[in-house]
Amino acid sequence: MRIGMPHMGNLYIPFKAMFQRLNIDFVIPPLTNQHTLSLGVKHSPEGLCIPFKLTLGNLIEAAQLGADTLLMPTGYGICRLGYYAKTQEQILHDLGYYNVEVIGVGISEHKLLGLLKIIKRLSNNAPWPKIISAFRFGLSKLNTLDRIERVVQKVRAVELVKGTANQLFAEAIGAIDKADDYNALKKAQADYIDQLNQITKDNQAEPVVVGIIGELYVVLEPFSNFDVESELGKLGVDVRRTMFLSEWTKFSLFLNPLGINEKDRIHKAALPYLKRDIGGDGWESVGEKVLHANRYDGLVHLVPFTCMPEIIAQNIMPKTKENIPVLTILCDEQITKTGMLTRLEAFVDLLQRKRRVENNRQRVAT
Repeated sequence: MRIGMPHMGNLYIPFKAMFQRLNIDFVIPPLTNQHTLSLGVKHSPEGLCIPFKLTLGNLIEAAQLGADTLLMPTGYGICRLGYYAKTQEQILHDLGYYNVEVIGVGISEHKLLGLLKIIKRLSNNAPWPKIISAFRFGLSKLNTLDRIERVVQKVRAVELVKGTANQLFAEAIGAIDKADDYNALKKAQADYIDQLNQITKDNQAEPVVVGIIGELYVVLEPFSNFDVESELGKLGVDVRRTMFLSEWTKFSLFLNPLGINEKDRIHKAALPYLKRDIGGDGWESVGEKVLHANRYDGLVHLVPFTCMPEIIAQNIMPKTKENIPVLTILCDEQITKTGMLTRLEAFVDLLQRKRRVENNRQRVAT
């Protein structure tokens, strides 16, 4: 059995660590790129969203490398994600990969126990202590990646030499990937956070603050959104994002089963405008706008083209009383990076001008 899975940010690193400790043969497809997109677009129904197309491209590349058991996240409810695994498996069979099985990983329904049972099956019934130990180590790598990324987001906005934080982050990812025990992992975290904090910064800068909201996959997979966070950092923007895989894992696997739901506060904020779940992350997108209206200068709303939940959210946002600019970016194979950068530059210019006007008004008032 050779295991493969699609990419979503750096998710492959904790899975690689876990599978290595369980002696599972893990096939890592190339990081998502233009060839991946071309494969996915070629073999997908035209009307499906970019997450389907890119993950299908990843799965095809994994199958080409010899993977015969592919893991694909699934869900329940209104979003089409619940149908992806079976549809993609059929497409792979039609392409001649008859021995490939796509296993739907329904974390949303089965929580931690369901995920551990899948890992036990993949590990040929390894002992539970060994499975739990490997899972904890993978989770530690995920948490370390996200802690460093949070620091990178803040440094990008004020670094004097643009690109320094990104270079250190790439080195940190490699060091975390290579760490084979907890001591090496802790050392990598401490070393790279220290290096990031020592980057020469513009101490006079007062960067505008922009939040990133939208559908989970296009928020977390840089290729799908042309690495919008890095591009905003180059423009001197302090990027904020509440959606991290470590946070999602903490609540979905551990706290939700105990009745602690991190989304209750977001759903409550959205209630004046949207009173029920519409699938995907649409309800959360509306709630995030309401919650962050007084904390951020603006929001970038990332939407997969044809994603109905996010399209609903997009159309509700202009009608809320919370006055915060929102730039919606539709993510699809048809958009170009040049067009997106032009829109980002204009949006940031608008936010900076808006802040200057507000600062002048406050000075006059005093």
